[in-house]
Formats: sequence, C-alpha cells, structure tokens
Amino acid sequence: MFTGIVAAVGNITSVTPLEGGSFAGVRLEVDAGPLGLADVALGDSIAINGACMTVVAKTDKAFTVDVSRESLNKTVGLASPGEVNLEKALTLAERLGGHLVSGHVDGLGTVHSFEPVGESRELVVDAPWELAKFLAYKGSVVVNGVSLTVNRVEDIEGEGGKVCRFSINLIPHTIEVTTLKHLKAGSKVNLEIDLIARYVERMLSAKD
Repeated sequence: MFTGIVAAVGNITSVTPLEGGSFAGVRLEVDAGPLGLADVALGDSIAINGACMTVVAKTDKAFTVDVSRESLNKTVGLASPGEVNLEKALTLAERLGGHLVSGHVDGLGTVHSFEPVGESRELVVDAPWELAKFLAYKGSVVVNGVSLTVNRVEDIEGEGGKVCRFSINLIPHTIEVTTLKHLKAGSKVNLEIDLIARYVERMLSAKD
C-alpha cells in the first residue's frame, strides 16, 4: 500500500529488454535520487509513477525492477529513460498524508489542459469512460503516483466517445517536487481510482 505522497523524483537510467521476444518485459535501473534505500530490501515494493514494482536488485543509490509486458501495455512512463515519481511502500508507523493507494494503474488518462491559475495550476484530464463512476467532486484520484483531489468533474462526449473530464488544482509545492511539472496537453498519465470507491461500486453492483 502507498499514500500517493511522492517521496522523491528519481530517474530511469536504463531500460533493458528481458528475454522472451515481443511478449517479454523490460528491466529498469532507477537512480533513486534523494529517496533513501537503506530500509529497502529485495522483494520490497516501490511505486514508480504510481505503478507498484518489486525491487529485484539494489545499491546504495539505485534499484532495479522487472516490468512485465502487461504492465508496459497498461501504463506510461516506464518504457524509456526519464524522471519518475517514487514512493516506498507504506508502513503502519507512517502518517497517511494522501489516501490509500494500491499502486495498481486502472487506466490511462489524457491531459486536456494544464494552465496557470493564480499561483497554482489547473490540471484537466480526460479519463476513460469506464472510470467515470469512480470519480467524484472532492474525491481522490492518483495521477502518475500523486494523490490529488478532484475539484470538478463532468461527463462529456469526446472525439472517440464519452470520457470523464476532471479538474485538479496543483499548488506550487506539488509542481516543484513531482514530475507533473512536465505535463502538457496531450500527455498520457497513469490513473488509479480511489480504493474505497472501488469496493463501494462492487458492493452496489453485486447481485444477491
């Protein structure tokens, strides 16, 4: 489990295809940046841009994960070198500053706009229609591993069909300490819906 509070911005330094042809995944070497790894053991989980990955090797300042082809197909930002948001798995002794996050990406969103509003910036994202029922005003959503609050939500007819368009206000601190600063209209983002909303939907839709 995670909180969606990014602990550090790291950098994918190498992407190596794993054996197995076109169905194989990749091995990522990640420079952890300021993220301390002293308490990370092999087999521990670290969220990379919101996707939970298992540490298979580590040094004092870097770690390695294997990403399956399925994960590559369902996420963005894990197939090439570049900056990534990092968060170590939650322990029971830590503050839950964001919300409960599983690190399982539910779908890919598309940035509609990312514009200054006063000292902050408004991020507007179009989410797949199948995620619309999980997105609500003042509810929580994870974008590229960052726990955020939905300020506005509307269901609209997009170019390829219905989408759920939601708006988020990003304060300067969040922009400064995450990779969200690099987003622009048309960027793809990893989305994870609220864990509680997931279970509520299941309970309401389950048949007796």
